[in-house]
Amino acid sequence: MSTPHDPAIRAFASDNYSGIHPDVLAAIAAANQGQQIAYGDDAYTARLQDLFVEHFGDGVEAFPVFNGTGANVTALQSMLPRWGAVIAASTAHINVDEGGAPERVAGIKLLTVPTPDGKLTPELIDREAWGWGDEHRAQPLVVSVTQSTELGTVYSPDELRAITDHAHELGMRVHVDGARISNAAASLGLSLREITRDVGVDVLSFGGTKNGAMLGEAIVVLDPAASDGLRFLRKLNMQLSSKMRFVSAQLIALLENDLWRRNAEHANTMAQRLRSGIEAAQEAGTISGVEFTQPTQANGVFATLPEGVADQLREHFRFYDWDAARREVRWMCAFDTDAADVDAFIATLAELTSR
Repeated sequence: MSTPHDPAIRAFASDNYSGIHPDVLAAIAAANQGQQIAYGDDAYTARLQDLFVEHFGDGVEAFPVFNGTGANVTALQSMLPRWGAVIAASTAHINVDEGGAPERVAGIKLLTVPTPDGKLTPELIDREAWGWGDEHRAQPLVVSVTQSTELGTVYSPDELRAITDHAHELGMRVHVDGARISNAAASLGLSLREITRDVGVDVLSFGGTKNGAMLGEAIVVLDPAASDGLRFLRKLNMQLSSKMRFVSAQLIALLENDLWRRNAEHANTMAQRLRSGIEAAQEAGTISGVEFTQPTQANGVFATLPEGVADQLREHFRFYDWDAARREVRWMCAFDTDAADVDAFIATLAELTSR
């Protein structure tokens, strides 16, 4: 088959632009031998369950799904009655980037709170954590945290524990949208369990696609009392793969031998290289007018650019505006971003800001 795209083109738009890690691609090919039972009764999905137990501890159960929106919608639906609501940051993916799926597919009311850095706190949660027993108000029963956040920031274990303790005291459960949970764990130098189950998280949407998989995430139930009906909801929400072995094989490749961590560490390192390279160029006077708007704690860099520079830079490297009114942009790095990509980006930015 001919290749209709130019493999030399590089982008900083999204970690979804990345290809498939060779080990993941090899795992798919290895699974593509003979026949296996459909709908999750295969040897690969059984092995994946064992791996999630190894990473998160006894008693957890994982449900492979196709994508992050499906994971979030189905997980939250399993945690709530029909009258339930979810408290989340206003910038959360479930609020901004899922096309209204939590509301329209799952019938969930989202109660959103503005945050300066994408992170919730007990105090911010309290802005919407009220009205229990009031028949006129959707009942806040789940807090959903994004880790790492949509603004590239990372919750510390202490911050997560404060949230889960507070939510549990109020009778609420805690869900983590972990599309980039690997980047957060790598940034903190901790295990996946240490930033989820050990700090009181109830249900996790575990991400694979942004970290080297072709497609595939998993809903990981850390506390069985927090979730019900996932076996049926996954099918209801069109997230049950008939050939599930190919989804499971990808996640196995990530979880075995800590490929998930190596991929995430590399993406994070490239983001740090991008930021520190721009900062060094600013100090040298070769880049001007760039201001960072968030700390770079995972694999995303957020900054504002001088008027017109973003569009000129996009002629060479694709990336997205984050807040066009402020001229704020987002640059994302992935497992397959390399140092040459970053250095070329910085050099082009220097050329454009010096004009």
